[in-house]
Amino acid sequence: MQRNFVTIDIGGMAIKYGLADETGAFLEKKSRPTLAREEGGEGILRKVVEIVKRYQQDFLLDGVAIDTAGIVRPDASGEIVFAGERSFPGYTGLKLGTAVREACGVNCVVENDVNAAALGEYWRGAAQGAGSAFVMTVGTGVGGCFVLDGKIWHGAGFSAGEAGFMRIHGDHRVLEEVASARAMIVEAAASHNVSPAELDGETVFEWAMCGDADAVLAIEHMVDNLSEGIANIYCLLNPEVFVLGGGIMAQQEYLRPRIEQRLEELVVPAMRKATRLEFAKLGNDAGMIGALYSLLQKN
Repeated sequence: MQRNFVTIDIGGMAIKYGLADETGAFLEKKSRPTLAREEGGEGILRKVVEIVKRYQQDFLLDGVAIDTAGIVRPDASGEIVFAGERSFPGYTGLKLGTAVREACGVNCVVENDVNAAALGEYWRGAAQGAGSAFVMTVGTGVGGCFVLDGKIWHGAGFSAGEAGFMRIHGDHRVLEEVASARAMIVEAAASHNVSPAELDGETVFEWAMCGDADAVLAIEHMVDNLSEGIANIYCLLNPEVFVLGGGIMAQQEYLRPRIEQRLEELVVPAMRKATRLEFAKLGNDAGMIGALYSLLQKN
């Protein structure tokens, strides 16, 4: 008999959700605006409960799996330990798992979005079958998660793996300030005398592939800085597989040889040879799939 699960991804702009079976296959996927700044934590909870109850009208649910922005306490409470007040007002302190369980009468697990994406790649994606994996997401910021023997390494304060906050270059900068897609876009926009709001990563890569020297340089700077962060993780954790995700990593053909070349220069062979570099395979579904796997593990 098929088991049915609602899986939900809470982001700053959209709440993606769907109905999935125990293999991670989606029977349906939809989305709706988060409106986090306008409606705050209470609004997010209300939307999540509405989604679950709608599915309960037609299906017997075996659980609800949620991944969300913010630092999450990975216990039954699913408490949002921290979320930026500007982007998610009133979200910090919300015991999301408890609230959904009480409102809907169904088991609920809540996980941080990057952690869930890493678990998704471990279960059904680029890190499938690996004993250890570090998954790094590169977008507006840089996030990360270490998975060991199929379990997330959360850390004492539930914020392990936050690679974007690593200090580099010794000048008080953190990795995501110089290695994110945002950093690349800002540099390319400045060199072309346009606003970063008018530019996206895909356009920067299109310029570079057409021979635009300034776009090439912006990407090179991002690759150099990103590779420095990856090299530190290679040396510290020595994972079996290192997975790069985030929308910009769709440019795998352009980025892979450049990152691999820099890693050869930065990491001694003894620390590098056992770790393979992969690019994420699950796209925007990674978080929802990983949240479901977390639920299945805890059940």
